[in-house]
Amino acid sequence: MVQVLEFADVDVVRGRKEILKSLSWDVAEGERWVVLGPNGAGKTTLLQLAATRMHPTRGTVSVFEEQLGKVDVFELRPLIGLSSAALTTHIREDERVLNVVLTAAYGMTGRWREEYEKLDERRAFRLLHEWGMSTMMNRTFGSLSEGERKRVQIARALMTDPELLLLDEPGAGLDLAGREDLVKRLTQLAKDPASPTLVLVTHHLEEIPPGFTHALMIREGEVVAAGPLGEVMNEENLSKTFDTKLRLMQTEGRFMAVAAE
Repeated sequence: MVQVLEFADVDVVRGRKEILKSLSWDVAEGERWVVLGPNGAGKTTLLQLAATRMHPTRGTVSVFEEQLGKVDVFELRPLIGLSSAALTTHIREDERVLNVVLTAAYGMTGRWREEYEKLDERRAFRLLHEWGMSTMMNRTFGSLSEGERKRVQIARALMTDPELLLLDEPGAGLDLAGREDLVKRLTQLAKDPASPTLVLVTHHLEEIPPGFTHALMIREGEVVAAGPLGEVMNEENLSKTFDTKLRLMQTEGRFMAVAAE
């Protein structure tokens, strides 16, 4: 089985702050991982490494069996779809929704004078349709609700037909209806064998879609637990991860946790 991600004793240090500490983690082709941890645990930094947007201070990170620092990352990036809040800041408010998705084909965040093939336009439209946004393709990105923006971002991340899809807190800022709609769509994506390898970062158990196979739990830049979801998703690991004694509940493939009495 192809190793999509391999982190070996990875440290990330910024100034005097250790963001990741001796972190090791492997992701194989076809797996669906959720990365759980409190705010400040290092989740977004982990995703930036996986997206080849950052290099480790120490240790090694390999993406598709190519080690960062020994490969041209621009050769790897077309294989990686990334949806994150940081990306949103680079998208113009007046950009048409269709163009937000379409421009991913050239690795751009706005349309200028470049020409696109009909094949690209049809793919962008199809992705918007799959994510419930085709009727809004001529709207401006700035006119969308938060939930609509999230769906457009994921459609954009899928535009290049990536082999690895990274989702950084896709449910952040959504109301209950928006979150549930997103979880339903991500469940369909996770259960489709043709979908890319998935890594979803969150700190809310309710946002874990059914169909995800593995979990990585981190706290203060260190691994608390990693492995198949059914093995590592328990009250002991969750309590260590969030430094709070928690009671875990599960219903119809969904998780939630509350403080234990």
